[in-house]
Amino acid sequence: MPAIGQNRNRSYPQSMNMVKTLLQTGNLKLSFSIFLLILFHVSAMIGVSLSYKDWFVEKTPFTLLLAFLLLALNFPLNTNKKWLLAGIFFFTGMLAEWIGVNTGLIFGTYEYGENLGIKFDGVPYLIGVYWAVLTFITADIAKKITGKLLLQVILGASLMVFLDYAMEVSAPVFDFWTFQGGIAPLENYITWFIVAALLHLVYQKISPKGNFNFSLALYLVLLIFFGYFYVYYSI
Repeated sequence: MPAIGQNRNRSYPQSMNMVKTLLQTGNLKLSFSIFLLILFHVSAMIGVSLSYKDWFVEKTPFTLLLAFLLLALNFPLNTNKKWLLAGIFFFTGMLAEWIGVNTGLIFGTYEYGENLGIKFDGVPYLIGVYWAVLTFITADIAKKITGKLLLQVILGASLMVFLDYAMEVSAPVFDFWTFQGGIAPLENYITWFIVAALLHLVYQKISPKGNFNFSLALYLVLLIFFGYFYVYYSI
């Protein structure tokens, strides 16, 4: 019969091996990242519902930057190719929004509020970051679901438009953006789909390796968050 001390000595390296395995596979990092996403968004849902809207909504830039940081760590953005894609998505999103805000031709007539941070000629820089984050995660989800390029592009762009639709009710309340007349026109969604489809085509052609679990988690957190407020401010 082995001594008790021997069992303890034997279990110690086994425990250390389990910890090393978690760290090597990224499971711990992924779990903690998802925990942070849920914590921040659920806290905001509760806080806004309890009449602390201004305090929580003013922290939106920090939350968006956190989402981007977690994307960079978990996707991960670890190659020049992926950073090039991030740059393409950012600048394309910024350009589309700049045209939209300053001409009213492609999305309808709208303007951005003050809760998305610093702006360039009326367009918050974080909107470009948001375009990049959404393109990465929705493209990664679409790539996992189907291997056909056309379906990947259509599905990914549709996921982006669907989330945008869920945001439209709370966006003016949170002072994110406001459309003339208070309602986003049909052209907004059509243009969103077209621009998103072009970005998804670029992504799928290059086909970088992503992280489906993180992408799905972030998309669902955003969808539940804005879906909740869609219902909250609609009733």
